[in-house]
Amino acid sequence: MPELGEIKKARDIGYKGTSNYAWTACVDCGKERWVELKKGNPKSKRCFLCATTDPVYRAQMSEVQIGEKGHNWRGGRIETPEGYIKVLLQSDDFFYPMANTQGYVPEHRLVVARTLKRCLQSDEIVHHFNGIRNDNRIENLALVTMKNHPSNTFTKQLQKRIRNLEQLHLSPGKLSEE
Repeated sequence: MPELGEIKKARDIGYKGTSNYAWTACVDCGKERWVELKKGNPKSKRCFLCATTDPVYRAQMSEVQIGEKGHNWRGGRIETPEGYIKVLLQSDDFFYPMANTQGYVPEHRLVVARTLKRCLQSDEIVHHFNGIRNDNRIENLALVTMKNHPSNTFTKQLQKRIRNLEQLHLSPGKLSEE
């Protein structure tokens, strides 16, 4: 067992990197552990458990790292690779049940839901009239079912037309006439 104050290189104690580590004790519970040194001082004075259960620490971290004050905050709006906009909702929002596990809901669904003043069901689809996926104006959106969705209707029409054309070109009577 190392002695308090002992300093070793990361590789000597099985860690990656080239930093120095000191064997120190937590100021709250006394648990001994290796702590990375920054400018000759231990990076933290508390063990992980004591640090995360300290209400003052938790308050500081929540203010610093979560939401608008977080260093990675992008306004609560993201664009998916498919071109849709997703909006971050707070857990106390009426429409939060529509959100995914990260708290985001597609903006076009949220716009229609807010207009109807109710959450949308999973089988309800919001269609963009002009086909532009990030144009979420209410006048560009329509609530439809999968059966009535224009892309399904168009696809069915195309499939029917393809079948008719194939029958015209492959039927023996038609081939002899051409």
